[in-house]
Amino acid sequence: MAGPEYDTEIKQLSATMHTIEQVLDIPAMQREIDDLGVQVAAPDLWDDQANAARVTGRLSLLQGEVDRFHALRTRIEDLELMVELANEEGDQESLAESEKELGKIKKAVEALEIRTLLSGEYDEREAIVTIRSGAGGVDAADFAEMLMRMYTRWAERNKYPVEVFDVSYAEEAGIKSAEFAIHAPYAYGTLSVEAGTHRLVRISPFDNQGRRQTSFAAVEVVPVLEQTDEIEVDENDIRVDVFRSGGPGGQSVNTTDSAVRLTHIPTGLVVSCQNEKSQLQNKASAMVVLKAKLLALKKAEEAAQIKDLKGDVQASWGDQMRNYVLNPYQIVKDLRTGYESGNPQNVFDGDLEDFLEAGIRWRRGADKAES
Repeated sequence: MAGPEYDTEIKQLSATMHTIEQVLDIPAMQREIDDLGVQVAAPDLWDDQANAARVTGRLSLLQGEVDRFHALRTRIEDLELMVELANEEGDQESLAESEKELGKIKKAVEALEIRTLLSGEYDEREAIVTIRSGAGGVDAADFAEMLMRMYTRWAERNKYPVEVFDVSYAEEAGIKSAEFAIHAPYAYGTLSVEAGTHRLVRISPFDNQGRRQTSFAAVEVVPVLEQTDEIEVDENDIRVDVFRSGGPGGQSVNTTDSAVRLTHIPTGLVVSCQNEKSQLQNKASAMVVLKAKLLALKKAEEAAQIKDLKGDVQASWGDQMRNYVLNPYQIVKDLRTGYESGNPQNVFDGDLEDFLEAGIRWRRGADKAES
């Protein structure tokens, strides 16, 4: 790549970063960081442990986002200087290294640019993900566990904390359901495009005749609520059941009935939590999930009413959205965006960035078409 071409691309990247800074409002994020820093320094912070955890968690996540932005901008500035020096000295080896670095930076900027497309009411929130096995018997339960691993591996790749609330294990293999939170800014906006029915086609490892099996799993994504969100839950509308936490094969994890199941009687929503040792802690965590799901239900009902008024007869967002085919060929294909990968193993190992980007861009286009 010639010098002028480098200069043009680097200038384009710098311009994109300036746009990202404005859209994400990095100065506002820094002001919030400063305010949270004052709260963290208060001697009575841990008098309210729930608020302290929220404040310190928010501070850590925001600081990580701002550091990520500034580190990327510094890489662009360093690249510009490297190219300038290499051109002056005619250093082809340094120019070759610069080209590799340019490719990596472009990919990182594109990933950050996706954040500018996440402007929904709750997009900046953390996410609660629920996975349920569907049709397909033991293969579906195994598939549900594969999806849980896929999302947790994606979170690990991005250094996002994962908090598992509940896992219901199937008898033979896999899981019936799982519920977990991914604590990261914009986790909801990013992962909400994963909501829907996922389909797996493969030679069943559980069929002694080696037949091909199709199985399904459902993924639900809702935002984590904040104290300012208006969701009132009447205690009289909730049935609380306690039970003993269990692991794979029914193995007892606790010797006390610390796990909690909440049933919201008016809607039939059921939430379980068994990740904490204390029954009170499990109840509090389950209430967080229940309120998030009630908010999502409320928003879905409002959206359905609007669509009815518009005469919208298109399939809903939650319909079948991705196929994972392992036999007779190997491909993962998103049915909405058309994006596909010929390496299912990488996808199951958490390599979801391109699928997420395609989904976010697709959703943005669909929203514009409806407006």
